[in-house]
Amino acid sequence: MIAETNRLLISKLTLEDASFILELTNTPHFIKYVGNKNLKTLEDAKNYLKEGTLKSYKNFGFGFYKLQLKQEQNKTIGTCGLVKREQLDHVDIGFAMLPGYEGKGFGLEASKEILKLAKNTFKLTRILAITLPTNSNSIKLLEKLGLTYEKRVKPFEDDEELLLFAKDLH
Repeated sequence: MIAETNRLLISKLTLEDASFILELTNTPHFIKYVGNKNLKTLEDAKNYLKEGTLKSYKNFGFGFYKLQLKQEQNKTIGTCGLVKREQLDHVDIGFAMLPGYEGKGFGLEASKEILKLAKNTFKLTRILAITLPTNSNSIKLLEKLGLTYEKRVKPFEDDEELLLFAKDLH
């Protein structure tokens, strides 16, 4: 476990979380707002973890983390974390919840804790976030976290225009 909030346990993802990752990446909102990762099998999900999150832990010391409910036998309900993308100048924060747990403050609760880790543990001085202009819930959450809109960007090959938010961590 790397952190704890009132309602959540925040810990590193492992290959044991492949079935959860398979479920999360195939939810309608994940596909709509994050993208279709084309994960169809447990093996796909394990490879996704190996090439993404687990590699990020090794290379940078951080990555995405699983969010588990304390009150429900540590049920995994989403992810939140930090990612260093070569397309962006600074680390960005991201989050995704299973449908039954969206809009209940879990993203905000976890993200506040992740921002503390970004500043105090990983010594980051600036944090970014990218989101689709149509993802109003994500935009609201980023603004609650104190990130401000800076500009429109097209960081990926799909040429989709995203909103870039940022916050200096002092």
